[in-house]
Amino acid sequence: MVQSTLIHGRYRLLDLVGRGGMGEVWRARDESLGRRVAVKCLKPLARREDAGFLRVLRERFRREARVAASLQHRGVTVVHDFGEDDGLLYLVMELLEGRNLSQLLADNKGQPLPLAEVLDVAEQVAAALAYTHAQGVVHRDLKPANVMRSEDGAVKICDFGIARLAHDIGFTARISGSGTAMGTPHYMSPEQIADSAVDHRSDLYSFGCVLYEIATGSPPFEGADPWAVLVGHRDTPPVPPCVHRPDLPPPLATAILRLLAKAPDERPGAAAGLAGELAAARAQLPGAWTGAWGTTAFPGTPVAPAAVGGIAPLWMPPWTHGMHAGLPAGGARPAGTPPDGAPVGAG
Repeated sequence: MVQSTLIHGRYRLLDLVGRGGMGEVWRARDESLGRRVAVKCLKPLARREDAGFLRVLRERFRREARVAASLQHRGVTVVHDFGEDDGLLYLVMELLEGRNLSQLLADNKGQPLPLAEVLDVAEQVAAALAYTHAQGVVHRDLKPANVMRSEDGAVKICDFGIARLAHDIGFTARISGSGTAMGTPHYMSPEQIADSAVDHRSDLYSFGCVLYEIATGSPPFEGADPWAVLVGHRDTPPVPPCVHRPDLPPPLATAILRLLAKAPDERPGAAAGLAGELAAARAQLPGAWTGAWGTTAFPGTPVAPAAVGGIAPLWMPPWTHGMHAGLPAGGARPAGTPPDGAPVGAG
């Protein structure tokens, strides 16, 4: 897409906001209503010659767009419109002025966010997930880049339906149709890595990864080798976040570790179940808490050896082949790691 393109005779593209594996996000003007909006243009897969594929793609796009548009919560980005224009699928959303969590971490040079801000994000995202999960909607790709903090302090989750659409049309949230890796494994649940069925508890695990990173400055599992990250999610207990940040209130550390349980049944049953721990953590903010939380692994997370020499264990599903570890949200990269080369922006 190029600047000044008019979508469906109504949405004038003004400037590119971000680019990701599924397409581009533009700041645009709704010529009919005279307001600024965000337009997500999905890659023009309509160039494919398979008429059956195109029919399925359009139907599934409409289905996911309707689901996204049905979500009405202060913590979820509003979808105003969707459609197809000359083979281009597009979503029209509210334009959010602010920074996503990935950008906030980068602005902070990879250092953790202030505790009050961490708790504010945690409470708002938990409320949004409690709502969407109650509607039967699972995000599937929760990560710092998909959580926006507006200038007024509101926190909103973006891109509901996009990961599901990618999966349904044969991409998955990680791999493009050409087999090229998309995204990063830093926020994937063990069941996603195993290519198993996922439900709302997968979102909770990804939420735990996001909270761990904004609270400590690093994701729970790192490594230049993607297998080290994947095997970490599957087998290795995360280092308790208080080891990285001793002033973290114990209730918040407990909540994060509960979210990061390997087995879905050991995670909270719902995002709303975190309310007590988050409230207790907030009550401890006025007085600085000191002392280590300890290094005991969270119960029920057995330790298994990591892949040797960077070779993937045989159990890894085919879609993981060629995956690069990617960058954590803060942008830190182990010394000697080559550039990822993946597009930057909204996924």
